[in-house]
Amino acid sequence: MSTTEIRQTAEHKMQQSLESLKGSLSKVRTGRPNPQLLDTVHVDYYGSMLPLSQVANLTLLDARTIGVAPWEKGMGAKIEKAIRESDLGLNPSSQGDLIRVPMPPMTEERRKELTKVVRGEGEAAKIAIRNLRRDANESVKKLVKDKLASEDDDRRSQEDIQKLTDRMISEVDRLVASKEQDIMAV
Repeated sequence: MSTTEIRQTAEHKMQQSLESLKGSLSKVRTGRPNPQLLDTVHVDYYGSMLPLSQVANLTLLDARTIGVAPWEKGMGAKIEKAIRESDLGLNPSSQGDLIRVPMPPMTEERRKELTKVVRGEGEAAKIAIRNLRRDANESVKKLVKDKLASEDDDRRSQEDIQKLTDRMISEVDRLVASKEQDIMAV
């Protein structure tokens, strides 16, 4: 493996860490409703637990309400029960075939708790990125030790990997700041 391949592998893995962070941040509730909020809810569908999005259509009805339209008539009660029993603190109500999930307004205290959760997710992503940097640098040092790369290559690739790490960490900071701003917006 060459220093270029090591750098590319590190960049790919760091990119995956960023994507993971984006996914986990999308599940954190902001002031406005988002159908992705219900992605963690699983419904009993003929003996197997399926995500809500695979048994119903999720839409935004208005600024404070998510609409859940089951694809099968008999699933309404099961979906309503699954949402109510989830740890999201939501109270759905049926209106014929449509289930309305009103989003209660968040208190200031809850918003501050969520910003702490977001910061924790960001810190975990930064740690993962720094660990990838360390692994990449160790791989390059091993190449130098085995005389497969020069010390100049070592220095150059360490600088490249550090620049890459700095870029990824600033992206994490940007994502966290943006999510915090969303949460604190009333």
